[in-house]
Amino acid sequence: MDDRIRNSQSFGVFDRVMILAICALIVWMPIPLGSNRIWALAILEFVIVVLAISHVVYCFKHNALLLRYRWQKHLLIPTGMMLAYLCLQILNWIPAINTVDAYQTAQQLLKTFCYSLFILLLTQYFQHARALRWLLIAIIVSGCLQAFYGTLIHLLQLDVSPIFGYHDGDRARGSFVYQNHFANYLALCLSIAFGWLLSELKTTKNDHDVRDIIVGLLSTLFSRKLILRLAIIIMVIGLILSRSRMGNAGFFTALGVVSLLSMFIYRRPPTLFKPLVVSIFILDLLIVGSIFGVDKLKQRLDDTSFASETRDEVVIDSIPIIEEHLFTGTGGGSFYTVFPQYQPQFYSGFYDHAHNEYVQFVVEYGVVMTAILGLWVLYAFWLACRTMYLRNNKLYKGVAFGCAMAIVHMLLHISVDFNLQSPSNTLLFLTILTLCWLVRYLPSDTQKKVR
Repeated sequence: MDDRIRNSQSFGVFDRVMILAICALIVWMPIPLGSNRIWALAILEFVIVVLAISHVVYCFKHNALLLRYRWQKHLLIPTGMMLAYLCLQILNWIPAINTVDAYQTAQQLLKTFCYSLFILLLTQYFQHARALRWLLIAIIVSGCLQAFYGTLIHLLQLDVSPIFGYHDGDRARGSFVYQNHFANYLALCLSIAFGWLLSELKTTKNDHDVRDIIVGLLSTLFSRKLILRLAIIIMVIGLILSRSRMGNAGFFTALGVVSLLSMFIYRRPPTLFKPLVVSIFILDLLIVGSIFGVDKLKQRLDDTSFASETRDEVVIDSIPIIEEHLFTGTGGGSFYTVFPQYQPQFYSGFYDHAHNEYVQFVVEYGVVMTAILGLWVLYAFWLACRTMYLRNNKLYKGVAFGCAMAIVHMLLHISVDFNLQSPSNTLLFLTILTLCWLVRYLPSDTQKKVR
């Protein structure tokens, strides 16, 4: 029974329920303000715990292992270390490892525990290409819903959003409170959509026969490629309307960097790979962007200066905290508790986050734990590159491309923002990191499973 979901085309009832529940959770998690409110986060954590308990009960009842493969255990090692370190900060058994805000650190512990459970569930119930496609659909549907809602509210120019009553101003936010979280979420979804679209392209050259060309065009009109291309356009519109500088710059930079890198990695690149990348830049950025106000985004980029920004001052003023707590940190979630004590002057706004995840992680967890998590992300990127080079499965290679794009974008975007403080963005990014492992180690239909 335990091997059914992994080694056959048919899924049992419990497997289907779990797959659909996880996919529904992915669609749901950004809807209640990015799950970045206590009540919304509580709902998200409750559902994850319920699903995890259901999985444990099912495994116990059917005498199945919770983790069957070594790569699953390796994937969970960094989060396990993070859980252990947060416990040490709270318990204060080691004098140098403690926290200045036990409540916030306990909240981080609970979130990290739920994140780990979610990764475990992903590795257990998406060990097949068919299930993997459902996960990709959930991510893209979630991105399209956010982009459509954000675009609609922005174009209607309502004073407040009809559901949560937030004022959008001159930037689209979707159901998020912060437009940069909205832009980051869309960029991650866009990366996965582009990767899947890439996997649908042919890798063999077609004869220039008129009949074959007509048949190819008609098949494209009624295939996944058209739907994915429309989904990408919808999300690009939402991304542009967010007016997020690094959100847009990071996405198109990631697309260019990974596309260039893949030219050296792919042993047999898709025939229309280059035209597809060019179309993203020309059709989406220039043509679609000009219709939906890319000129305003350009103006924001032109107006950007260090003199008008205070984010760099927050980073500079955080350096003394890092120097005093370099190796151990001040405690998970404690940045906004400890930072005012080191803030030399009042800024234009209240900063409860560093607007630089690298700085905030070092402040809260120390340089050692931050380095461990950073290496974990970089290793996932390496796995994605290895998948593009070694595997022959087109779907897995395409998903790996999208995951590599998403990782590059996130590494760029978090240098100026705090996207990993939003639970929905964090869970989506963890899903993408998990996909790096899944597409590397899952077997093709005709291959034996890699252990």
